[in-house]
Amino acid sequence: MTPEIIAGHGPILLICDHASNSVPPGIDLGIAAALLDKHIAIDIGAASITRALAAQLGAPAILATVSRLVIDFHRPPDHAGLVPEISDGHSIPGNVGADRFDRIARYHAPYHRALGEMIGSYRPRLLVSIHSFTPALESGSAPRPWEIGILYNRDTRAAHRAIAAFQRVGVVTGDNQPYSGRDLNMTLNRHGEGNGIASFAIELRNELIDHPSGVDHWAGVIAPVLSGIAQAIQSA
Repeated sequence: MTPEIIAGHGPILLICDHASNSVPPGIDLGIAAALLDKHIAIDIGAASITRALAAQLGAPAILATVSRLVIDFHRPPDHAGLVPEISDGHSIPGNVGADRFDRIARYHAPYHRALGEMIGSYRPRLLVSIHSFTPALESGSAPRPWEIGILYNRDTRAAHRAIAAFQRVGVVTGDNQPYSGRDLNMTLNRHGEGNGIASFAIELRNELIDHPSGVDHWAGVIAPVLSGIAQAIQSA
């Protein structure tokens, strides 16, 4: 299944690795259909906010069209969770013994190849990956108070600017929260840091963007921040 590509212009390229809960024909995950509406299958609201930002910024974007339960585009090919057998306490029996190399060839490699081609075509100065997170893990975690988290690995050029910008406008902002980009940053490690392009991931708490008015509000908050960072990166 080919990724969704949104054409655009300008210095920002938007990425949404967990945009879809679609399961391709021929794959049986062995789970109740209701689980496909949970965070384990899709970053709730992430696709909508990515499309809204692309529209406001006129920016290009790429959105995955296969559920993270089939294969996780934000994991390297050798990662144990690439084809998850359990996710947030839920067993995924259809993935036990699955041919991970076939899934890489069918879905993971084409997605990252398309993203690489977009970078070659648009030559962006800033990559921004859009995700969402739950207020707490079903399997147990402390409440997550952040409205937005900014995730990054070694390259802090854009991330530190983003944290400061969101804090200035009163957003409860996590610095490498709810998890650290130093531990999990595959897409941006490969396509951002690997190409010398400034990058960071935005994590939004999903109940803030699981409805149209929330998407509109947060797109309006995020878009000017991204524009300002892109301008600062270009001028640096």
